[in-house]
Amino acid sequence: MRIGAHVRNSENPLGEAEDLDVDLLQLFLTDPQKWNKPVVGSGLEAVRDSAVDIVVHSSYVINVASLNNRIRIPSRKAVAQQAEVAAEVGALGLVVHGGHVRDGEDPAEGVANWRKLFERQAESGGFAVPIWIENTAGGDFAMARRFDAIARLWDAVGEFGAGFCLDTCHAWAGGEDLVDAVERAKAITGRIDLVHLNNSRDEFDSARDRHANLESGEIEAEVLAAVAAAADAPVMLETPADGMKDDVAYLRSL
Repeated sequence: MRIGAHVRNSENPLGEAEDLDVDLLQLFLTDPQKWNKPVVGSGLEAVRDSAVDIVVHSSYVINVASLNNRIRIPSRKAVAQQAEVAAEVGALGLVVHGGHVRDGEDPAEGVANWRKLFERQAESGGFAVPIWIENTAGGDFAMARRFDAIARLWDAVGEFGAGFCLDTCHAWAGGEDLVDAVERAKAITGRIDLVHLNNSRDEFDSARDRHANLESGEIEAEVLAAVAAAADAPVMLETPADGMKDDVAYLRSL
C-alpha cells in the first residue's frame, strides 16, 4: 500500500512529506478558493526535481457540471491549465470534484457538460495528465454523490479514460455504505485510481464534508482499512493535520 498525504505547506511540500513519512503527496497548484492561474514556484520546482510522486488536487471553485456560463467556462479553462502544470511537475493525475447543478436544474445537463469537457479537450490531444473524478458528499443535484449518479456520469465520460478517486468521508456522508463501496465503484467505473482515506466527523448520510482522523470519526477505522486494502490503489490522507502522523502510523501498522 502506497500511503500519501495532502500537504499544506506550498513553500516546502517535500519537507512536510518527509516529516509525515509518506510515499507520495497531494497538493494544490494555486489558491483553491480562487480562479488564479497556477504557476510553478520554488516549492513546486523542488517537487518537480525530486523522485517523489505527487497528485494534484484541482481548485474547489471548479464546477464543470454547472449550467452557469460564468462558472462552467472558467472551470473548463482551469482544468486544462491545472492539468498542464500538473504534467510540468510530474503529477500522476489531477483530482476534480464531480460538481453539481442547482436545485431544480436537470442533472442530465450537468452530465452532458462533463462529456463536453472531455470531447473538446480530445480535439486538441486530450489532457496533459489523467483526470480523476472524485465523489462528493452532499447535494441532491450532484454529479457524483450517489453511486447511481456516478454510473450515469460514467456512461458519458468513461470512454475518454476518466479515472476515479474514491473519498471515504464523502461516500459515508453521501449515504453510501463503505462495506462494499470498492466493489460497487469498480463495477461502475472499472477502476479506482486513488483513495482519499478520511474519517467523518458527522453521521452517515449527513451530506457534510468534514474530515476526521482515521481512529476518531464516525466510521470504524477497521472499515476504512478494509476499503484501502480492497481498492488496491494509492491511499491519500486528507485528515486533520494534528493527527495525520498517527494516521500514517496506523496504516503502516497494518
